Amino acid sequence: MKKTDLFQRNELTATLWTFRHEFLMVGAFSMVANVLMLTPTLYMLQVYDRVITSQSELTLLAMSLLTLALFGVMAFAEWMRSRVLVRAGLRLDDRLGSQVFHASFDANLNQASKAPARAFSDLLQLRQFLTGNGIFAFFDAPWAPIYMAVLFMLHPLLGMLGIFFALLQIALGWFGHRHTLAPSEAAAAASAEAGNFLQSKLRNAEVIESMGMLGALRQRWADRHSASLEQSTRAQALTLRIVAWSKFIRYSQQSLALGAGALLAINGQLSPGGMIAANVLMTRALAPMDMIVSGWRGFISAVSAFRRLGKLLVEFPARNEALSRAAPTGQVQLRNVSALASGRSSPILSEINLTLPVGTVLVVMGPSGSGKSTLARVLMGIWPQVCGEVRLDGLPISTWDRVELGGSLGYMPQDIELFDGTLAENIARFGQIDSVKVIDAAKSAGMHEVILRFPKGYDTAIGEAGSLLSGGLRQRVGLARAIYGNPSLIVLDEPNAHLDDVGEAALVKTVEEAKARGKTVVLITHRPAVLAVADRILLLRDGRIQKEDSLEGFTSSLRAAANHAQAGQQRTAASTAAAA
Repeated sequence: MKKTDLFQRNELTATLWTFRHEFLMVGAFSMVANVLMLTPTLYMLQVYDRVITSQSELTLLAMSLLTLALFGVMAFAEWMRSRVLVRAGLRLDDRLGSQVFHASFDANLNQASKAPARAFSDLLQLRQFLTGNGIFAFFDAPWAPIYMAVLFMLHPLLGMLGIFFALLQIALGWFGHRHTLAPSEAAAAASAEAGNFLQSKLRNAEVIESMGMLGALRQRWADRHSASLEQSTRAQALTLRIVAWSKFIRYSQQSLALGAGALLAINGQLSPGGMIAANVLMTRALAPMDMIVSGWRGFISAVSAFRRLGKLLVEFPARNEALSRAAPTGQVQLRNVSALASGRSSPILSEINLTLPVGTVLVVMGPSGSGKSTLARVLMGIWPQVCGEVRLDGLPISTWDRVELGGSLGYMPQDIELFDGTLAENIARFGQIDSVKVIDAAKSAGMHEVILRFPKGYDTAIGEAGSLLSGGLRQRVGLARAIYGNPSLIVLDEPNAHLDDVGEAALVKTVEEAKARGKTVVLITHRPAVLAVADRILLLRDGRIQKEDSLEGFTSSLRAAANHAQAGQQRTAASTAAAA
């Protein structure tokens, strides 16, 4: 994709284009405000050249009242354009907020972003720029030629002086764009990396403290933080130098404009009023350019935020709303499925072919690193890089509306992630709480009696990530959440890793109940206690299916292999005895 494409066609530019009427209104109010900016100049000319000469108090009063009225109109125009932009910013956030949320979630799900929350900072930064003083400079800049024309009308020398300083400001702005964009982006990236590193470590504070890892991790964070400070200092120093040069040019312009006007007044080519008015007028003509240079860092940040948001929305567009479908029955089919991962030359899963009729209970076993958890994510349709077909009820799982499909899927990952809220909210997946379904799910997971012993029962808050619960209770709450609402397809990844005998018995009971209701269950485990409820057993090794058979066939194979091994041992023992 070309860089210019991000500015030409994407969801962000399309959304901004819908605000063209608001920008036209701001332009109209800016026109009124900038034309009326000539009021102080005209007032000075009239006071110095007419009122003082005629000494007419009535003329002074009339001109002062007219000037005040024009100032009122100018203030109203300034207020209205600010109000229009603020409302446009709120509408922009309302239009893009939900889409940025989904795009950030998809980027995180597909492991395409190290800082998905940064998109919201980018949206805020863009909105603040579009509603701040920086944008007004771009609306005021087109009126600078009018002020230059008035300067030429006063005297050509003043006009040429104004053009000279305008060219200096433009050159300084161009220099700032060429030399500050890359350092500012590098500083922002380094700062985000240091922040993400620190945030990820704070989530594991207990492990860090208990095993004395704080010193080593602090050093790693300090290295990243130092790099971030160095990048930020370099970018800020360059920006401050540009601002300092801008101030030098502005102060020089004010003094030289006054000096040039005084020279013309001495030579009789300009009146004293014109001398004062020319100084004010030149300052006003160059004010937008000076504001652009002063706010260049904010403009660069807004451009960078625009690019990142545009890229994010291009790579992760709004999800297409699928046609409403009946809830799936739970039939699963994998055809030549391979799961890939960035940074790995070989796939995690290779050429997986699997068919699960409705109501099948499949137990997946295999050594660590064989791809079992990846298979679970592939079945849920949440693994980012998949080749082949993953079908649910004969349709690719990617074509289902995930919100509509969510109630028909139950998933319990190996690492249980609970959320800050009550037990009932976590079991009900933070949707509309159906008390009957919540209690049924808790009973199936063997949690109902345990929950009732809490002081507030189902309304008990469990803290961030379920920190107030033990590992076994978190796992059982995760199991209750997975089976909430009787989903058609249930995938459980190591659901008994932290369970005691009572919890494991509840798990077996849960799987048996789901099987009796005709639900498809995929259970990944290392422990043989749940094999009794399996219809089929799948053995993974090195990302490939080593064996997939019914429970009876698998048991027969194991028994035959054991008998064969025993017979071999007996023959070896007999040979050894004969040799002796």
